[in-house]
Amino acid sequence: MARAWARLFLMETKLYLREPVAAFFTFAFAPMMLILFGSIYGNRPSPMLGGRGMVDVSVPAYLGLIVATVGLISVPIGTAARREAKILRRFRATPLPPAVYLTAQIAMYMGVTLLGGIALILAGRLLFGMRFDGNPLAVVAGFLLGALAFLGLGMTIGSLAPTARTAQAVGMILSFPMMALGGAWMPLEILPESIRRISAWLPLTHLVVLMRGLWAGGSLGSHLGDLAFLAATGAIGGALAARFFRWE
Repeated sequence: MARAWARLFLMETKLYLREPVAAFFTFAFAPMMLILFGSIYGNRPSPMLGGRGMVDVSVPAYLGLIVATVGLISVPIGTAARREAKILRRFRATPLPPAVYLTAQIAMYMGVTLLGGIALILAGRLLFGMRFDGNPLAVVAGFLLGALAFLGLGMTIGSLAPTARTAQAVGMILSFPMMALGGAWMPLEILPESIRRISAWLPLTHLVVLMRGLWAGGSLGSHLGDLAFLAATGAIGGALAARFFRWE
């Protein structure tokens, strides 16, 4: 069973990497934005950003961008497209337990999200001398919690959407406003107070605040509210995905 799981995980990873749009938004979109805005604004410390540079605060925020892109766009489209093409029904008919397929899918999406984050961090460090004052284990823990939360939301969308095109539309409608309002595209500090009050109800805002805080040296204990919000989002999304997931 373990060998079958490993082979399925590797196959799913290869299929994901061969999809140009998914690979672009996972590995290239955030680094390209970082290079663009880093070239314009540089990375000099700014009082508005707490003495940190634009790149220093953008990298942890763009980690949230990668999580949201994979969770709200790639996951729903992939799930709905497989069901629409009858692939899920074929998997269901094999002797493999459904948990093998589902856990391999979850592990694959978590893995590519983590690889996308590593690519972004390398770009920030090598090109702009990005600062990092946090605990790597705490940052990874926060990142994975956020990825699980958005994975649950994405699986719910993919389970409910009748077609891949519908899943794509719903994912974009949810993700792009969330990125704009949640601090993933621009620092929360420059947004109006009225916008920040609205963004406080968005899971991406809590992920961005969590990642920026941990990046700057904060502890997990100082972000219990953000952790609780993301954990609740993941629990609700996972429960809805389990309730509505369809093989055909």
